[in-house]
Amino acid sequence: MRTALILLSLLALTAIPGSVLPQRGVSSDPAQVTIFRQDHPGWYPVLDALWLFDVYSSPWFAAVYILLLISMTGCVIPRALKLWRAVMEKPPRPPQNIERQHGYRRIETPLTVPEAQARLAEELRGRRFRLRSEPGGLTGEAGYTREFGNLLFHLSLLLLLYGVALGKLNGFESTVIVAEGAQFSNTRSQYDSFAPGALFSDERMTQFSLNLKSLEAEFEAEGQDRGSPRQFRADVEANLPDGSSRSQVIQVNQPMTIDGTKVFLTGNGYAPRFTVRDGRGQVVFQGPAVFLPLDGNMTSEGVIKVPDALPEQLAFEGLFLPTATIDPQTGPTSSFPGPLDPRALLTVFTGDLGLDSGVPQSVYTLLKDDLTQLREGKEPLAMALTVGQTATLPEGRGSITLDGVSRFANFQVASDPGKELALIAGLLLLTGLTISLAVRRRRIWIRLAPADDGSAIVELAALALTRRGLPDGELDRIASLLDAKNELAQQK
Repeated sequence: MRTALILLSLLALTAIPGSVLPQRGVSSDPAQVTIFRQDHPGWYPVLDALWLFDVYSSPWFAAVYILLLISMTGCVIPRALKLWRAVMEKPPRPPQNIERQHGYRRIETPLTVPEAQARLAEELRGRRFRLRSEPGGLTGEAGYTREFGNLLFHLSLLLLLYGVALGKLNGFESTVIVAEGAQFSNTRSQYDSFAPGALFSDERMTQFSLNLKSLEAEFEAEGQDRGSPRQFRADVEANLPDGSSRSQVIQVNQPMTIDGTKVFLTGNGYAPRFTVRDGRGQVVFQGPAVFLPLDGNMTSEGVIKVPDALPEQLAFEGLFLPTATIDPQTGPTSSFPGPLDPRALLTVFTGDLGLDSGVPQSVYTLLKDDLTQLREGKEPLAMALTVGQTATLPEGRGSITLDGVSRFANFQVASDPGKELALIAGLLLLTGLTISLAVRRRRIWIRLAPADDGSAIVELAALALTRRGLPDGELDRIASLLDAKNELAQQK
């Protein structure tokens, strides 16, 4: 048990980096690891080599978890066998020095020894005591259910650990950002991040696709809670494996379940719609571009990559402000998360986007090594667009138009085949813990001997086997059955 507790504490310590640092496939914002790499280029390679961005799938976390499973198995199984033997064993004989036990009393009763023993045995059975009856002596023990609760608690704890391990080894967890009107399929290549278990295979993935028809967001409009989120709803339509379709509104903590795979709504933001024309006047980009939120008022940043533009490839980088405010001190920001005065502030780059190099790159960031930023004089060219407004690029490079504002939803898709086992184990664990805390295990000893006149002299004592002690007055009520002629001695 000591080893198991040390490993459990070590597991908690190793999980701390997973809470402090962004995690691939776990964070609701899939771009956080990329942003960390840009902000901390010196630290990123070191931390990445130590698996600190993949804590829960790292070898050292898995090693601690496996050692904990082995230790808990070696701890719980012998403990369970011991508890089972305790449940099945008979009560012990009365001790030689019964007068030293709690509540000891010595009573003379007009009943004969057989009559007194029969009456006491009947009473103890009625109180659900397990009896050991011998000539001249009785031992009654109650509260065996407490040991059953202990047994259930230990076994369900072990079952819970194995259920979690089963789900993590055979399941997967992924995230994907979907703009309104777009869809994705439940295939690995469609996800922004994908974290499979060590034993997971793609053949186990349920074949379905999901179309985001609309996303509604409500925010507090007035008072000191102005801007606080009140409701997020994603209206989706799923194409199921059997060829049918199903519509559902997904809300926070109300996921859609498809053949054991759950789709959670974990975040949202804005995907303003743009039209980009190149120097030939051809439309080379049209549609939504995802801008990731930076604060609670949805000040968002994003990029637009246009590799098909001529004569040079184009890229746009900047901010989207749902309710634009230009502060002389802090600069442009959004003062409210709702789209009251939407505006896009962009700068322009030309050159090689690096998309043909074969090196994967994030769609949410811009690699600027081979790009040149357009300028107006000595200052970078900056454009502020409202909905419907077009900005013309210098030197005949084309134009960009802000067509409108759409939203995007961030979905977390997860398959956890061990969750049912973990749920059952958790319920059994709580049941066993409740039983073990609520039930009092206790023992009552009774010795009977004949007096000179044929009546019985009865000695009674009790022992509490839990910290809660004996039920109030239980021994007194049992002693009252003897119709005592004389209570010769009493010690409490």
